[in-house]
Amino acid sequence: MRFLCCLQVILFLLFCSKLSAQSPTNATSLDSLLQDYSFRAFVRPRTGILYEGTVPSNLTGIKIAAMRLRSGSLRKHGVSSFKEFKIPSGLIVKPYVIRLVLVYQNLANYSHLYYPLSGYDYVAPVLGLLAYDAKNLSAKNLPQLDFKVSNDPIKIDFSDLERIPQGSSAKCVRFDSQGEATFSESIQPGNTCVTEVQGHFSVVVKSVASAPSPAPPRSEKKKGSDSNTKTWIIVGSVVGGLILMCLLLFLVLRCRNYKKQEKMREMERAGETGEALRMTQVGETRAPTATTTRTQPMLETEYAA
Repeated sequence: MRFLCCLQVILFLLFCSKLSAQSPTNATSLDSLLQDYSFRAFVRPRTGILYEGTVPSNLTGIKIAAMRLRSGSLRKHGVSSFKEFKIPSGLIVKPYVIRLVLVYQNLANYSHLYYPLSGYDYVAPVLGLLAYDAKNLSAKNLPQLDFKVSNDPIKIDFSDLERIPQGSSAKCVRFDSQGEATFSESIQPGNTCVTEVQGHFSVVVKSVASAPSPAPPRSEKKKGSDSNTKTWIIVGSVVGGLILMCLLLFLVLRCRNYKKQEKMREMERAGETGEALRMTQVGETRAPTATTTRTQPMLETEYAA
């Protein structure tokens, strides 16, 4: 019983830790994971050198890379070639750090999974350009740094596009840290997209099977879905809290009943325990005998005397 009670407490603590460790979105948790694996590539870190990273086996196909730079040097010179990205001079990082790490992501076939777009088809993988503080290269779950160009925009080369359906127009799309998509009018000549800030980028075309819908109803629907999502989050939090309280109360009552049962067993064992009688052999049978008797036997002659 004691082992069962301890096991229930352990399961309860594991359940609580699992609830607290849930990430807000899949894309956010993916960024944190890829940041960790990108930093692991810095075995012998050197400034300005591109290091290719390795992802876990369940994300095979995703490509990552990282480069450590000085903020001052990045602002003054930029980076002429960072995979598909060309970063010009004049890049301002906020908050300011002495050194930073630029992390590159290529989500490949996982693009539609982490950044789904209703009514659009991807013709290029989602590419990520994120910045982190380089003070501690073994740190995990680092917050992203904000940066913005002050001169020319950052260029993204999507030269290897998939076949674009006839009559469709390719558009550049950018996803912010919340997963919100922003579209450009059309892709620039040379299959190039531009940006002034960090984020995730790709090229999409309208899905042939999708029908166009007016912008205002789409916005209202989006607001309604956001409101429903918040409501479900609140309801889920309340229900989860009640479940945790019930589990905790159950464990407390179970442990208390266990202690009472243990005391009752000790009292029963104490009541059953007494002075052991001596055993003697009577024929082929052993029987208990008293060591002494209360009254000694006397003969009648002793009374006469």
